Amino acid sequence: MNDSAPRSHRARRTPALMAGVVAALLVGLTACGASDDNAGSASSSDGAAKGAFPAKVATKFGEITVDKAPQRIVALGWGDAETVLALGGQPVGASDWLAFGGEGVGPWAKGMYEKKPEIIGTLEPEYEKIAALQPDLILDTKSSGDRTRYDTLSKIAPTVGVPEGGDQYKQTWEKQAEMVAAAMGVPEKGEKLIADTEAKYADAVKAHPEFKGSTITLGSRTSEGFGAYVSGTGRVDFVERLGFENNPAVEAKAGEGFSVSVSKENLDLLDADLTVMAPIGIPATDISEDPLYKAVPSVKAGHSLVFDDQGISQAFATDSVLSTAYALEKVVPLFAEKLK
Repeated sequence: MNDSAPRSHRARRTPALMAGVVAALLVGLTACGASDDNAGSASSSDGAAKGAFPAKVATKFGEITVDKAPQRIVALGWGDAETVLALGGQPVGASDWLAFGGEGVGPWAKGMYEKKPEIIGTLEPEYEKIAALQPDLILDTKSSGDRTRYDTLSKIAPTVGVPEGGDQYKQTWEKQAEMVAAAMGVPEKGEKLIADTEAKYADAVKAHPEFKGSTITLGSRTSEGFGAYVSGTGRVDFVERLGFENNPAVEAKAGEGFSVSVSKENLDLLDADLTVMAPIGIPATDISEDPLYKAVPSVKAGHSLVFDDQGISQAFATDSVLSTAYALEKVVPLFAEKLK
């Protein structure tokens, strides 16, 4: 199961060809970029302007150095753009992983852009479009961790890729905020954002001691079938911080990906103290009205939740420093109600 990206923006050229196109574009853009210093100034982060540089960020691909305050940031990783916004920056280009449309962010980041960014493809970003934006920093901190992707992007501008062990989108909002803040030269802002969000988690844990030790299944259904998420992913990290234990039967099937497929014949795998499901590209009723799903013990007992509010489902899935706070406000009461 892969719900990570809309496919409409995928580039269809080979990485080698793309690299050649990028190189050609960069040659042509250098002259005009050098003579138009004001072009990117409106997109800079005021907070980063006086930050500590050179800034260094540890990644899977080695330590990345950002020599000066970035003026034109392209944010490609899942949640990278809204993390930049939370830190006071204005990406000139961004990927819309959950097909929000418009500015490519959810309601928790509404109104934070001064100017709509150029929307870039997700799984296979449009390298020519990125190069044409003349970025001085590319963020790809929550993505596949693919080396070819990173190498192609790094030919365009300094690129902060996934952290060590962060392949297949396995990165927390906390680490993402830390890396993006470091790259922007505003680590103190990042620390404050993280501390404020952790305080909200602490409040939720204190208010709901019944979560501690309860098992939970986080699943979804697409047109291809059912699946369940494993530890190391944003959704599971969210509930584990609240005290839940991810379904041990699901964990036993975990591989390198962020989820495992669940056949219709084996839907009892979804059974837990609380079963939470998200529809992806299908109506919520395709889950809630499915006879086999309704037969799962936790579902029969009323301890299940199917997200029928797209905004809540997307907040839960995005797992950025902004969406996490929104999800804590909206999702925690739903969990508490269904766990009774």
